[in-house]
Amino acid sequence: MMDAPSPNQSHPACPPWAVQNGWSSDAPAGPVCNPLPHLQQLSLACEPNQNPSYNHLQASGVYSKSDVAAFSTRSSSHPSMQYVCKNGQSIPDVLSPTIQERNIPPCSLPYNEAMPPVQHYSPPNPYQAVDPSSYSQHTYRSLLNQPPAQNALPVSSSCVEPQLNHNQHLASDGGNSGSFVGFNETLTSPSAPIQQQPLWSIAALSKGSINDFVPTASPLDHNLTPQSPNSESHYGLNPELLPSAVKVMAEDRAEWDGKVFISEHFSRLPPLATTSCVTEDRGNVSPLAIRSVTYCVPCDGQTALLSRLPLGALVTPFFNQNECQKPIPLCKHADCVMGCRWCGASMCPAMGWQDCGQRFYCPFCGKLNEVPWQQYQPTNGAEGVRVDQDKRPELSMGSYEILNSDKGEAAALLLAIDVSASALRGGHLEFVAQQIHTLLTSLVREAGDASSDLRVGLMTYDSRIHLYDLSPDLFRPHMLVIAETEDLQLPVREGLLVSLKDCIESIDSVLQLIPQFGAECSDSSGLSIELPVKAGLAVLQGLKCPGKLLIFHTAALIETGHTNSSSGFFGTNKPKSIFQPSEKAISLAKECISQGYGVHMFVLSQQDVGGAWPGHIPFLTGGALHTYGYLQGELDRERFSTDLKRIVETETGYKAELRIFVSKDLRVSGCYGLFVPGSNPGHIAMATLDCRTTLAVELAHSKALDETRGAAVQAVLSYTSQTGERRTRVHTLTLRCSRHLQDTFRNYQAETLLTFYCKKMYCAVLERPLQELREELQTDVTEALASYRKHCCSSSVSAGQLVLPQFLRALPVYVNSLRKSEVLLPGLRSSVHQRLQQRCRVLGLDTRSTVRHFYPLLLPLLPSVDSSSPPDPQGALRCTSSSLDSRGLYLVHAPFTVLLWVGTQVPVGTLVELFNASCFSSLPSGETNLPALENRLSIRVRSLINSLNSEVPYARKLVVVKQGDTCEEALQRHLVEDKSPNGGASYADFLYHLHVNSVRLLL
Repeated sequence: MMDAPSPNQSHPACPPWAVQNGWSSDAPAGPVCNPLPHLQQLSLACEPNQNPSYNHLQASGVYSKSDVAAFSTRSSSHPSMQYVCKNGQSIPDVLSPTIQERNIPPCSLPYNEAMPPVQHYSPPNPYQAVDPSSYSQHTYRSLLNQPPAQNALPVSSSCVEPQLNHNQHLASDGGNSGSFVGFNETLTSPSAPIQQQPLWSIAALSKGSINDFVPTASPLDHNLTPQSPNSESHYGLNPELLPSAVKVMAEDRAEWDGKVFISEHFSRLPPLATTSCVTEDRGNVSPLAIRSVTYCVPCDGQTALLSRLPLGALVTPFFNQNECQKPIPLCKHADCVMGCRWCGASMCPAMGWQDCGQRFYCPFCGKLNEVPWQQYQPTNGAEGVRVDQDKRPELSMGSYEILNSDKGEAAALLLAIDVSASALRGGHLEFVAQQIHTLLTSLVREAGDASSDLRVGLMTYDSRIHLYDLSPDLFRPHMLVIAETEDLQLPVREGLLVSLKDCIESIDSVLQLIPQFGAECSDSSGLSIELPVKAGLAVLQGLKCPGKLLIFHTAALIETGHTNSSSGFFGTNKPKSIFQPSEKAISLAKECISQGYGVHMFVLSQQDVGGAWPGHIPFLTGGALHTYGYLQGELDRERFSTDLKRIVETETGYKAELRIFVSKDLRVSGCYGLFVPGSNPGHIAMATLDCRTTLAVELAHSKALDETRGAAVQAVLSYTSQTGERRTRVHTLTLRCSRHLQDTFRNYQAETLLTFYCKKMYCAVLERPLQELREELQTDVTEALASYRKHCCSSSVSAGQLVLPQFLRALPVYVNSLRKSEVLLPGLRSSVHQRLQQRCRVLGLDTRSTVRHFYPLLLPLLPSVDSSSPPDPQGALRCTSSSLDSRGLYLVHAPFTVLLWVGTQVPVGTLVELFNASCFSSLPSGETNLPALENRLSIRVRSLINSLNSEVPYARKLVVVKQGDTCEEALQRHLVEDKSPNGGASYADFLYHLHVNSVRLLL
């Protein structure tokens, strides 16, 4: 790896490794500026001689108290970088001679051969002709170069928010030491001068002494191990003093601790998805169901285009209410007020009543509807509210559910077990049969539970299908063998699905015989996953009911659609058509969707299967793919048992249809998630869904919105319950509109943007080159920062300041983690199938779990040993190697992984209490289970791990990582602020380039 140049070294125009890292070598058109000269020192200080400029910026009235965080560079004998927080005042910058000479450093990241090329944004040629068809790409850049004072895009003149409790939020984004600079403020009016009194300041440089910069500051002692080279910045920045995602989460939790979020009409910005908060529905949907990307929608498309940030929402229609919240109200279809007869939108509080309640205005189509006389009620008051509003959930609640009059068949559970030669040789069929029997028996024993009436079917397969007639009238179950698998014809229908309490003995007898089967045919050529899926579909179609299919597969898989090799999947820029599901698989998935038939597959073998990947049909039908290594180890067996029980017991909606309605001046331009896309992005059909199923809906303007009416988004989910009831769940979100670009930026949240970007990019990953997607991500964020800088900040902001909106402080670290994720920046130690499986798993996550995946929890375990409370999940550290102390224990929590890192200097007594190991060298590493020891540390750590495991959708194995061990790479993948083992840039270097490129756009 090439070392970073020292401050007195000259920079070449563009070194060769800059191109290999993907950062553009094109020089910007026109003069350039050096916004960040050789950065060595990070300062949180504000010097007294900057007061004149401070007064100038305050008078301009463009900074809000909780609006921005800025980085500024200034010239001194030691060139430095300042991290300054804007609290209604300006922190100007003294330009260095290098900046004044407009000499920009080369834009490149440290060289790493394992890192695929990544290009940053280069300003376009101003003389290049623009094709009208490419309006979306070029119009923004032309708008960006307009003067800031545009009549069409006014900037709010008063940017001081009424809530002034964010000064602690803006005071610092420093490291875990809690160092920050604060100000005591007194605001009498937006135009009044701000009295500031510095409390303290800390300067931290990357290599030098703190006392050289601030003589009165005491040295910092983090008691940390020396920083890994992966955590060091190529440009001398101290990563610990950059904006912290951990601190943003902690600030949001502190703000909402013990409070209730009131979700009402045009509600304000909700708590972050990672903050557990009680929501009270007062006419607007809970953010758990619909979370808007921005809670202040631009009035016109030009403003939305100028922000360079997406417009849309994250929809989790089948979400679970918190235990302390009221359940979603349920009403009968005949008792509900009918919705819009023109567009089909359901009744909601966003409807406007007119003519004393005889008609209502639909915001989704803009038309008036007559109210049937049976449902008429008068209105009162100036606002025209119906007198029965409080008695009807559809008139007063953001979420409610309708019970339809028609009722269908209850959902069934089908079990398909591979009994081919390789499965019989594996020796694990006995364990699988035992686990199935244990699960079904437990369902029967639950008195009064609806699961005891669950209808169950059983089949086995090799190259043929073996169905079992489980009728209770029979003395013993009958096996029905179907050899013609191309056109499945069921010999009988009755007895293939039987109530669990009536057939438990018959199923038990078959399960006992399955391990004793003899292999009647060889499976050397492999088996197709479509065979048991077709058989299960035929059973459900014959009985006209929805259901789940659980496939337990061991044999090698063959691909029936196309036989292209999977080599070079992530290395080529060609379209990834060979990794798309075949037309035959798509057709089969559509049949499953129309039947409400979800497929879950347990792959019990350990081998990759060439170009065939068995996960397409499971994930497209709302199921999942679970992989194990022949179930030989105890950990795999525990994980199998947990996954099996969770799948059967999870509340599920079948045969679901989701319709998205938006205000008449908006339209749904795209929808991203795990489903088979149709012709209309606002109408989605799904076979099954659960409480975590989340879709990203992208919106676009068709005309300018009315600022007084605002904007509305409605998600209507129609589904069949486990018992066969047909229900409709309605969620409605109303949002404010504004003509001011700054209001739009202020109402974005980084966690929501991360989830939206993830779903959009992961849906496109099989069709577009990875390099192109990673460039698009960087370009979008760069241009958004440039737009905010140009249109929402004072012209007095120096080129050395990186200005970030308050709630987007964590966006750079999130986007960088997404760009270098295993799907977009693959490494050399994971197979194509592992990456495809991770892609589908992440696409199915909700917002909270998505954030945890791209920025895991790093929890210290030892500091709480002497206290009376267990390790606190809220006391997380930054995901960087500098947070690890060789004397400590740290737990890494992500949706698919849980790691326990053990330092080399952990006290022997701690090792004995937790691992029952006498010394560090005797401590086992890798996948393990913590011994159940009766001491305080062991009980608390195991309790914490169990609590975290209950929050994730998949069972996980605990991996112990010893400091200096070869398996430490598993930990490095989760230290997302450091350089990735696959070659991805560190957070500090990525932030540097975001700033450099955003400044270049404005030149």
